[in-house]
Amino acid sequence: QVQPVESGGGSVQAGDSLRLSCAASGGSFRNYDMGWFRQAPGKEREFVAAISRSGGSTIYAEAVKDRFTISRENAKNTVSLQMNSLKFEDTAVYYCAGRRRLLPGTPSTSTAGYDSWGQGTQVTVSS
Repeated sequence: QVQPVESGGGSVQAGDSLRLSCAASGGSFRNYDMGWFRQAPGKEREFVAAISRSGGSTIYAEAVKDRFTISRENAKNTVSLQMNSLKFEDTAVYYCAGRRRLLPGTPSTSTAGYDSWGQGTQVTVSS
């Protein structure tokens, strides 16, 4: 199965942009739906965005819709999360996750729907 590795986190001001990247190795990346989740201190891990195997279907949490964009390059085994207009409440550790599926469909928004996880990258937004 794929092993995701996140990068691109950092500390920014509210209103700034940041781009997270996830490189996946060890599996057939094009057979995996990929998702981004985040976890703030004292809170449960929550769904942010997900993209289907082909990239043709994307889904976003309401809190980030119209600000974040998920994309993937299957030829490079990478998935990215472009985050614009960042807010203080976006502060969290962001995780990249993969879900192998044999048939096309809508990506899962549940943590239980993913079986490969990265170690996470910290995003801190100061107001």
